[in-house]
Amino acid sequence: MRFVIFAAITLAQAALATAADRFPVPKAEQLTPEQKKYVEGLIAGPRGGGDTSPDAIDRMLRRGPFNAWLRSPALGERLQSVGEYIRFNTSLPLRLNEFAILITARHWTSQYEWAAHYPLAMKAGLDPKVAAELADNRRPSGMKDDEAAVYDFCTQLHRAKNVNDEAFNRAVKVLGEKGVVDLIGVSGYYTAVSMTINVANVPVPGGAPLPLKPID
Repeated sequence: MRFVIFAAITLAQAALATAADRFPVPKAEQLTPEQKKYVEGLIAGPRGGGDTSPDAIDRMLRRGPFNAWLRSPALGERLQSVGEYIRFNTSLPLRLNEFAILITARHWTSQYEWAAHYPLAMKAGLDPKVAAELADNRRPSGMKDDEAAVYDFCTQLHRAKNVNDEAFNRAVKVLGEKGVVDLIGVSGYYTAVSMTINVANVPVPGGAPLPLKPID
């Protein structure tokens, strides 16, 4: 019995190691000119601090989808530019923007994305109880009116691939037309991020326990 358990653990560890190596992080000197341009753009923007040292490049590539996107640097450049707008220049209030990101992370069970954005959502003023019920895949009971509008819009968009008139009109009333388009944008961008992270098996920062249970 002990041998069987040991073998199972060994196989599981091997599987995890293989999964973690789907997109190995290259060293700075291994980057192509196109990849260097992509990484330098990340570091020069609001996500980075302008430090182009090998250690800084390594840290940047271990964040979210950026290492996977390195395999297609032209695509990565365009996606990170969209992400820069979504994160730092959107018309949405930060609390609602982060809430929409968490809704997307929950829909995709994107462990890294939830772990990375949960503290940002808390800092932006989202009620921890709202996040906790969302993590349990329940409609949060204590949402503010604008949060309920965002939740209904995003949840319908993810699940039904569209929104009904009631959800649309309510979102426009709360956010305006530009805000609704930005809400679609954050949902779409973080869908791409979550898909990339899930395929790449990006680990939760710091090796913390997985924050989300799979949805049955």
